[in-house]
Amino acid sequence: MTIEKQLYEQGVEKARQKDYAGAIADLTEAIELSPYFADAYYQRGLAYFDTGNLHDAVSDYTRALEFNPESIGARYARALVRLTLKNLPGALEDVDAAIARDEKYAAAYNLRGTIQRKQGNIHGAIAAFKTAGELYLAQKDAENCRRCLERAKQLQPKPSQPTAPAPPQPLLSSDEIYAQILTKAESGNCRGAMRELDWAIELDDSDANAYCCRGIVRSKMGDSRGAIADFNRALRLNPEDAIAYRNRGKLRMELGDWGGAASDFNRAIDIEPKDAMLLVARGNAFREMGHYSAAIDDYTQALEIDAEDANAYYHRGMARARMEEMKGAIEDYQNAASYFCEKEDWKNYQNALDSLKKLQSAVPQTKAAEVNSNPLRDRLLLLVGGHWGIAERLIERAKYYYPGMSEDWYLEKVVYDLEQQRGGNE
Repeated sequence: MTIEKQLYEQGVEKARQKDYAGAIADLTEAIELSPYFADAYYQRGLAYFDTGNLHDAVSDYTRALEFNPESIGARYARALVRLTLKNLPGALEDVDAAIARDEKYAAAYNLRGTIQRKQGNIHGAIAAFKTAGELYLAQKDAENCRRCLERAKQLQPKPSQPTAPAPPQPLLSSDEIYAQILTKAESGNCRGAMRELDWAIELDDSDANAYCCRGIVRSKMGDSRGAIADFNRALRLNPEDAIAYRNRGKLRMELGDWGGAASDFNRAIDIEPKDAMLLVARGNAFREMGHYSAAIDDYTQALEIDAEDANAYYHRGMARARMEEMKGAIEDYQNAASYFCEKEDWKNYQNALDSLKKLQSAVPQTKAAEVNSNPLRDRLLLLVGGHWGIAERLIERAKYYYPGMSEDWYLEKVVYDLEQQRGGNE
């Protein structure tokens, strides 16, 4: 038996005995030895769940599914946690995936009924509870069968309470119609959305909203030039259309036109000054232009509007790193990772962690406060573009040629030599 397998079995046994701290320690060691050990992630997730560490549990179930997408147990377990975290769509997605892999999974149907009841889908909940009851009956689990059928019965409409006729549906407004068209594009039917928008513009070529929506769909299809032309037309018809400015600014960012993007975001912010996403977008444009202080001001203002804006923390961390404000950058990346985790945005969560690790590896292996308290280190780090590995090699070379000097002397020597070289090359 391999060491990681032995640690895994020890961890499972400790969890069975409710020694969750010991279980987590053993399973973590097993994962360190075998990083693709899906079952170890799953079992550690169960231990985290039992200790109330819900976000860690979700993270482990997600990793387990990355390495073993067919794990029904991980699907069901993540659905339970997501339900606890009130992420009902995510919970339903997981439980449906579990049922797709095992159509006789009674507990999954029972959980689906609970989720759908919380979503207000009473008919769906009743059907799920009835299916769960039938499956439990086939498994000779009378107690769970009785509970499921009782839940279904409680949701049935009472005969003494006649159902009121449904009110007539109001006609959709133009905004609602365009929202439905954009939803169609989001679902992948961009060509169908384009046909409807072309028809709308043919009927009324002065409809600014139609041009703006068509610009959004064209940008999704990769037609940047056509999209910008549509946003231009929309803004000629309605110069106060913040959505058109926002989307034209995003396209200009993608095309590397930072100044044009910043100008568009400026106009959009004039119209919607409390939009944190616009402030982050303008901050990104400023950052790419090298205007780091202005970018940080925008990110900070966005955080005053939404103190849990993970993107604002993440991008402010990038700007601070470029200004060599290492302590602030590290704090921002840590906050970004925390909020991305809460939102279960695992891709950006990993990006924030990677940026944090990269930044921490670029500074000496000392406390961040010590790094920031030494101006010589800061100057040297700036001269080597933030790559402390380069700085260390230069210091080691100086020590080789000039042995027996103090640490500050070597820092001064390397800084002096680099600044002299830079001055000679200018």
